[in-house]
Amino acid sequence: MQPTTTKNSASALTAAILVASLGYFVDIYDLLLFSIVRIPSLKSLGLSGAQLTDTGIMLLNIQMIGMLIGGVLWGMLGDKKGRLSVLFGSIFLYSMANVANGFVHSVNAYAVWRFIAGLGLAGELGAGITLVAELMPKEKRGYATTIVASVGVSGAVVAYFIAQAFEWRTSFFIGGGLGLLLLLLRVGVAESGMFSESKNAENRGDFFALFKNKAQFIKYIRCILIGIPLWFVVGVLITLSPEFGKVLRVQGEVSAGAAVAWCYGGIVIGDIAGGLLSQRMKSRLKVVYIFLSLSVVGICAYFTLYDLTLQHFYWLCGGIGLTVGYWVIFMTIATEQFGTNIRATVTTTVPNFVRGAVVPLTLLFQLLKHVYGGNIIYSGITVAVLSLAVAFMALSKMKETFSKDLDYVEEF
Repeated sequence: MQPTTTKNSASALTAAILVASLGYFVDIYDLLLFSIVRIPSLKSLGLSGAQLTDTGIMLLNIQMIGMLIGGVLWGMLGDKKGRLSVLFGSIFLYSMANVANGFVHSVNAYAVWRFIAGLGLAGELGAGITLVAELMPKEKRGYATTIVASVGVSGAVVAYFIAQAFEWRTSFFIGGGLGLLLLLLRVGVAESGMFSESKNAENRGDFFALFKNKAQFIKYIRCILIGIPLWFVVGVLITLSPEFGKVLRVQGEVSAGAAVAWCYGGIVIGDIAGGLLSQRMKSRLKVVYIFLSLSVVGICAYFTLYDLTLQHFYWLCGGIGLTVGYWVIFMTIATEQFGTNIRATVTTTVPNFVRGAVVPLTLLFQLLKHVYGGNIIYSGITVAVLSLAVAFMALSKMKETFSKDLDYVEEF
């Protein structure tokens, strides 16, 4: 019976990695597609000039608010009802919202469906990473999470090429169709054994329990803060790259879609390198230190290199993406920090609070832009310094989790 059991376990793990990876692929496709088609989609709705920036930031913030709310709801559901219910439920919701986005004809409708898409997008990654981490042997789980994240973030690159080849509405239809097709792969994916064994644990899926214990709350906040620089780069520097390109005197018109594709191409390489380096060094924290240090260099280069050719600017976007390519390690750290009874809640809410940090980051950026007399370089540098400072501070207080046994429940 042993060979059969082992074979079944391997098949369940393979199926889980496949669905989690492809689910995150479509997740990132949809999440970044808006940044890629922001300008052409808003122009088709009759907007122009400063409206393209202001309305674009508003829609992005609404999407992120949806992700914040969805992160809490899906996370709690993942610990109460199971990882699989969240994995497939979130894929269905954001796929349907993707399709609906292709039918919008007003900014208000766009906002409603970006909010609903945000709700759906909030659940898949946390559930997938939690499921894979709990199924994988502790010494090798870094390899599995690396596969999930690396395949997933490549969805941004594919979104760019799809948006280049098709009209923006069709691009949304394709994303929704990919998600619905993915649901056909759900056969063969098994629930986490750790979750099944922890069904009687106290505070299971209790998000608010994290705020009742000072030590747990501080640990939770640190997990969020170390990811802030990554989404500062994506949500501000890359999303607003057309605006920054003009001020930096880039020789040509910068395409936000191309900048996103180049940035995420760099993030893919960074995720693969970071995951493998973490396994080799047997440390998560040392790898994040390396990437944060590199990101200081990358962000400095972004703000100080003027008069670049368009191609060189895109290379710079790819390089800065590489320096913040520690998303897989960041997610793995969050998963490994907490017990089974609250793990899905943490793993789902942490990345969404990081993504949601784009809201205060962009608001601060807009405020500082007025303070600095419209100078977006100075406002960008200030927000960058704050993002990096809190990340380094949080990382310095965290405990190493490499090879940590995850089969335990959290006591509050």
